[in-house]
Amino acid sequence: MPSSQPKKIGIWGNTEKPAFWDVLPRIAQWAEKRELNLFLTTRIMAKAVDNLEFDYSIIESADDFKQLDFILSLGGDGTLLALARAVGGRETPILGIHLGELGFLAEVTTDDMFEKLDRVASGDYEILERMVLECTVQNGEASQLFNALNDITIDRGSSYRLINCVLTANGNHVAHYKADGIIVSTPTGSTAYSLSAGGPIVMPSLDAMIVTPICPHTLTLRPIVMPDDKTIEITFPDNQSGGLGLAVDGQVQESLELHAKVTIRKASYKTQMIIFSDTNYFDVLSKKMGWGKRGE
Repeated sequence: MPSSQPKKIGIWGNTEKPAFWDVLPRIAQWAEKRELNLFLTTRIMAKAVDNLEFDYSIIESADDFKQLDFILSLGGDGTLLALARAVGGRETPILGIHLGELGFLAEVTTDDMFEKLDRVASGDYEILERMVLECTVQNGEASQLFNALNDITIDRGSSYRLINCVLTANGNHVAHYKADGIIVSTPTGSTAYSLSAGGPIVMPSLDAMIVTPICPHTLTLRPIVMPDDKTIEITFPDNQSGGLGLAVDGQVQESLELHAKVTIRKASYKTQMIIFSDTNYFDVLSKKMGWGKRGE
C-alpha cells in the first residue's frame, strides 16, 4: 500500500507509565516543528496533572480516528492491542512506540523514535495489514460481539476441573478437547499466549487461524493452523457447571454460561500497522524473544 505524508497525527498511550509523560511533550515539540496537527485522547486529558503546554485537539469519539493520518501507541503491547480494538475498521494506521521491557508488537523504541517519526512524516513507511478475529459469544439469550488482534482464549475460569469442548470448522467436526483451555489466535497472536502453549510461529503477513489447546489431557491433540475462510464454532456439551472464562486479547473478559456457544471467524477488516522497508521480522524475533539462539 503506498504511503503518504501525514498532516494529522493522534496519540494513544498508557498514562500510568511515567515514561509516557516524559515522551509526550517531546513528541508534541517534534510535531510542531513538522507542522503537524496533534490530537490527544480524552483519557490523556483526564489523567494530565498539569496543563499541557502545547497545541492539540481532542479525539472525542472513535469516529474521530478517521480524520487522522496515523496514530501513535505509547506504551507496551497491551496498549497497542487496546488501540487496535478501539480503531476497529476505521483504517487509521498505527505506529507502536514501546516504553516498557519486551514490546514485541511495537515497531519503534524511544532510542530510535524521532528517526522513525521523521521517516513517517516524510512518507517513508509501509503499511502491513494484520488479520483480526471476530468472535460472537452466545450466552443464553444474550449475544456479544468482540474483535481481537491477538487471540480469543477460553479457559476453565474459577473451576479447578478440565474443560470439555467440541470444535467444528465450517460445520465439520475437528476435535473434542479435554484441557485447561483453548486459544484461537491470529498470526499476530501466534507469538503471544499461543506460543507459550506450544503453538507455531506464523508470520503476520499471512491470513490464518491457529488453534492451540492449553495443557490437553492427551498426547494426540496438537496445534492446528487453519485457513482464513473457516468459521470456527466451540461448544461445551459436557460442561456441567458453567463458570468458564473467555478473554479477548487477554484484556476483555467474559464468563460463559452452561450452554454457551463461541463462534470465531476472520473479521471484515484488518488492522493497519506502520512498518519500514528495513524491518526484518526474524531480527525482531531474535532480539526480543531469543529466536534461533542456542542455550549457554
